Amino acid sequence: MVECRTLKNGVRVIVKRIEGLLSVTMGVLVGTGAAFETDEEDGISHFLEHMQFKGTPSRTAFEISDAFDALGAQVNAFTGKDMTCYYAKATSDHAPEAFALLADLFLNADFPEEEIGREKGVVLEEIHMDEDTPEDLCVDMLSRAAFGRRGYGRNILGPAKNVKGFTRENLFAYKRERYVPENIVLSFAGNLEPAAAFALAEEHFGGAEGSAPARSVKARFRAGCEFKRKEIEQAHFAIGFPTVPRNAPDYAAVQVMNAALGGGMSSRLFKRVREELGLAYSVYSYTSHYADTGLLTVYAGVNPEKAERAKEAVLDVLSHFKEGIGEDEFLRGREQLRSGSIFSQESTSSQMLLYGRNLLYLGEVYDFEKRMAEIAALTRRDIEEAIERHFDLSSAAIASVGNLPEKLVL
Repeated sequence: MVECRTLKNGVRVIVKRIEGLLSVTMGVLVGTGAAFETDEEDGISHFLEHMQFKGTPSRTAFEISDAFDALGAQVNAFTGKDMTCYYAKATSDHAPEAFALLADLFLNADFPEEEIGREKGVVLEEIHMDEDTPEDLCVDMLSRAAFGRRGYGRNILGPAKNVKGFTRENLFAYKRERYVPENIVLSFAGNLEPAAAFALAEEHFGGAEGSAPARSVKARFRAGCEFKRKEIEQAHFAIGFPTVPRNAPDYAAVQVMNAALGGGMSSRLFKRVREELGLAYSVYSYTSHYADTGLLTVYAGVNPEKAERAKEAVLDVLSHFKEGIGEDEFLRGREQLRSGSIFSQESTSSQMLLYGRNLLYLGEVYDFEKRMAEIAALTRRDIEEAIERHFDLSSAAIASVGNLPEKLVL
């Protein structure tokens, strides 16, 4: 059972009741993230997410975490390119208390000065960790190569210089503009009566105020090239191709296409580059979809001495992939997409995010039966048409990281 309602102030609420469970996941989704930031704000969505947990007028940071632990509940948050999400998972009998805590830290965070100083140190270490994780660094660089230094090309963590300079007023100002009712979705998934969920939403978020002009993201894909030399054992490279936005008619076909290309151990990339040629331990592909564009990423981690050969092997796989796929590949990829959708139905966390994100991004209630019908209706020709529209090297971006004599190019 799925029910949706909009509070008088514009906050949208969606509830997916899953009977037979003993828990519920509750999320607060905000339509903002790195892609919406200005140069001066670069990194503030993520820093604000951290600071939301650092105390309210009624609770210190330690008291917030202690209160969740006392309920046996889990709480966390994450920041993306175009969404920030705060969520808690609790047993159904403790859902009211857990949601009250989540609402308190979300709505009433007061950003104590001493906590700001401490958390800057934490985020700076996170930035250093990202720099020391070459796979993550390579993917970040690919986003920059594909979209430039703004919009979807921004690193979610932001530059250290910005993080060091953020002030308490910066946090309040950004929150006042972006964390407004029409930009918020409350999502509940699990064994909780919809009436109880709507009552909790009204009690804690019914009084939320504020409105602000919407910010847009100007997305222009470019065939950029990024390289960073690092004295590490492996070399990492990623190739990016423009793909469809999240509401495109051929969205499902692109996902099946990706499954056949690099979505698992039976994929073209894995079998050829790893199993047959032994050129990479890790090689795969995945898609990222946004409001008006998308990015299909092919990634590999290799021995630096084999980097050029591995890149050529990947390009060879892509070249043959453009010739079409076999019936077995199509059926396998379609079944992977179908089973993934079914598996997500059995996780309250996945359901909270799926239904909340669909409402936030598209203004629609996710329809599982429609999704199953769309997948079942896919044909091999649909996938081949999607393949034909991808993998133009003249419009591809590339990034490489490692102890290489020079950058990898296409």
